Amino acid sequence: QVQLVEAGGGLVQAGDSLRLSCVVSGRTFSSLAMGWFRQAPGKGREFVARISMSGKRTEYADSVKGRTTISRDNAKNTVSLQMNSLKPEDTAVYCCAADPAAWRVAPTESSYSYWGQGTLVTVSS
Repeated sequence: QVQLVEAGGGLVQAGDSLRLSCVVSGRTFSSLAMGWFRQAPGKGREFVARISMSGKRTEYADSVKGRTTISRDNAKNTVSLQMNSLKPEDTAVYCCAADPAAWRVAPTESSYSYWGQGTLVTVSS
C-alpha cells in the first residue's frame, strides 16, 4: 500500500517562505513521478508543480512559477516544495501525489493514483 505523508504547512505572512515535504512509502520511490496540488477554500484542486522520476525535469503552474521549486531525494523517499514570496492567494491545502506514469501525461488530478492527506498553508496579508 502506497502512503504519502505531507508536512511543513502552517501560518505565515505574505512574503515569507515555506518548505513542504512529502514522504512516500510502500513503493520504490524512484519509480514514481511526483506532483503537488492545492485546493483553496471553496475552489477545486489545482496543479502546482511536478517532477519526473529522476528529478531532472520539472514543471510549474504559471501562478507559482519563479517563486516555487520542487525537488526530490530518491534516497530519502521525499519530495519537497520550496515556496518563496508567498501571497494570500497561496492559501490552500497542499497535497502531494504520485504515479508511475504521471510524467507522460498532462498534470491533472486524474494523472495520479496515490495521494496524501494534505497540509494546510495559510498566508496572512
